[in-house]
Amino acid sequence: CLFFSRSSKTFKPKKNIPEGSHQYELLKHAEATLGSGNLRQAVMLPEGEDLNEWIAVNTVDFFNQINMLYGTITEFCTEASCPVMSAGPRYEYHWADGTNIKKPIKCSAPKYIDYLMTWVQDQLDDETLFPSKIGVPFPKNFMSVAKTILKRLFRVYAHIYHQHFDSVMQLQEEAHLNTSFKHFIFFVQEFNLIDRRELAPLQELIEKLGSKDR
Repeated sequence: CLFFSRSSKTFKPKKNIPEGSHQYELLKHAEATLGSGNLRQAVMLPEGEDLNEWIAVNTVDFFNQINMLYGTITEFCTEASCPVMSAGPRYEYHWADGTNIKKPIKCSAPKYIDYLMTWVQDQLDDETLFPSKIGVPFPKNFMSVAKTILKRLFRVYAHIYHQHFDSVMQLQEEAHLNTSFKHFIFFVQEFNLIDRRELAPLQELIEKLGSKDR
C-alpha cells in the first residue's frame, strides 16, 4: 500500500500483537478475509472463536490504523487550526478519562487526540484488560472497556473527516481512510459496539458506505 512507503510516521508507537500467539493468528485471519473484499463477511466472528478475543484483536488493529492515519495529518491539526476538538460545527468533544481528568475539559483537537490515544494505549497495554497470554481470561468488564475505546477512536475518524479531509485528499490518502473507516463501521455494527447517537457526526457517510455494499 502506497501509504506505508511514503510515510511510516505514526502518532504513537504501534501496538504489536506477539507473533506466534493465537491473537496473531486471528489478526492474520482478519487480514486474509479483508483481502477478499467482502467487508461484511470479514468482520464476522470466525467459527469457534471467542468473541472477546476477536474484539480485542480488532480493537488493537483499529488503534494502529487510526494512529497511522492521524500521523499523516498531524502537521495540519494544530492548536491554531483546531482550538477545539470538533466534528463539524454541531459536535464538540471535551476530554475526561475518569481517573486523571474526572471533570470534562475543553481542549484543542491535537491535545484531545493525544490524551485519547495515550489513554487507549494504556488500556491496550494493561494485561488485566487485554490479556496476551493464552488461557488468561478477559475481565468481566472487558466489553464495556472495548466499547469506550471504540467510541473514542470513532471521534478521531470524525475529526479527520470533518476538519482535515482536504489535507487527506492532497496526500491522496482518501481511499485508505475510507477503507479503514468502512472496516471500522462494519465491525462496530456487526457487534453493536457504538451507540447510534455517537455515530451521528458521520451518519451520512455511514449510510453511503453501507448502501454501496448491498
